Amino acid sequence: MKIPRDIEAEIYFLLPEEGGRSTPAFNKYRPQFYYNNSDWDAQHEYPDTEKVYPGDTVKAYLAFMSPQEHVGKIHEGMEFLIREGARTVGKGKVTKILELEASAKRHAENT
Repeated sequence: MKIPRDIEAEIYFLLPEEGGRSTPAFNKYRPQFYYNNSDWDAQHEYPDTEKVYPGDTVKAYLAFMSPQEHVGKIHEGMEFLIREGARTVGKGKVTKILELEASAKRHAENT
């Protein structure tokens, strides 16, 4: 099954000395997408690279595990954090809303 592209974002991965990862992230990386004081699971796809190193800024497509929770709450230009547990490893900004509503509808039909 094709993984949806719910949103497009630009993400900066913190350097280790900023509290970030010390190893690269790869496609299908699934950290938490943090906004409005809540963590949400989102799988990442990096269309322009195989791996993302600390200090890199990349374009990413994110697929939410619970897309229905985000419709009407996420908007272009919105800033968010990327976290692994309570540790912030990246900072991002939503650049486009893509398949979020369609993903939410599919999720509702399958539950």
